[in-house]
Amino acid sequence: MPEYRLKLYRGYWHAVWSDARGQTRRASLRTEDREEAERRLIDFRIEAEAPEGSLVGEVVAAYLADKEGRVSDHERLVGAWKRAKSTFGHLRPDQITRPICRAYALQRRMDGVSDGTILKEINVVRQALNWRKIGGAMFEAPSAPPPRDRYLTRAEFDRLVDACIQPHVRLFIILALSTAGRKQALLDLTWTRVDFERGQIRLGVVGEKNRKSRATVTMTDRLRIELEEAAKGAVTPYVIEYAGRKVGNIKKGFALAAARAGIENLTPHDLRHTAAVWMAEAGASMSEIAQVLGHSDERITFRVYARFSPEYLRRAMSALEF
Repeated sequence: MPEYRLKLYRGYWHAVWSDARGQTRRASLRTEDREEAERRLIDFRIEAEAPEGSLVGEVVAAYLADKEGRVSDHERLVGAWKRAKSTFGHLRPDQITRPICRAYALQRRMDGVSDGTILKEINVVRQALNWRKIGGAMFEAPSAPPPRDRYLTRAEFDRLVDACIQPHVRLFIILALSTAGRKQALLDLTWTRVDFERGQIRLGVVGEKNRKSRATVTMTDRLRIELEEAAKGAVTPYVIEYAGRKVGNIKKGFALAAARAGIENLTPHDLRHTAAVWMAEAGASMSEIAQVLGHSDERITFRVYARFSPEYLRRAMSALEF
């Protein structure tokens, strides 16, 4: 590595070094102050000697490229980085500090963004650096918000289905409730994984890695009817299609249907939550619900859904009878 030193040139301090051919090179540090020049020389040396890909923007770009097609929420990661890039992209990992993170969070709040979204945006940077095993960054982010507890009554669900004008939105909603599948798993679902003979739907892909677990579920009678009808007019390999193409995002169509049904504060993920609540209310065991949801740890299912079961704490509460 070359030896970098300070030299005053035309009133400004410069970094000076010899290149591989022995020629003297210099670069302005843009300051007249010696102490400031010494600090800038340290940064200059680190950046000059750092390998390609050492800037946060380059690390995150490599991380996103590696995860494309391998994680179910890749679009969310890309969207989060799009917002965070202007603040973090030009920095070295060791230049990320808590004050920088606080300032970023403050600005995003002023933009009307929730703490949950800010956490996701900062976390995509954190995840990328962890993926490359790069230390030195000092992160600070808002705490995770409490989980949503929005689920539909059966009457609300019927209104939502009736409010669907577009067939692909209607099919998505019925599919989501009937399988408890995650949004992306349903948008990725192909007809080759719909087994009418066995009455099963395989939400996962054989050999896929680094995705949240996807279950194989049994068709309900209503879902079978809807799928058989949709299969007759299918023009793409994907179950959820529109205008001859795979649907990339159902958010807009879903929001319009919910608005027409007069249901506020509803997201596609709430249909998965609704399905789990309905199963718990019907007395399904936590083990069964965990399998449908694709939870690898049954304790997660119990923590969220046990309170909806008619048997929840019944034996304990019977001791209080008098």
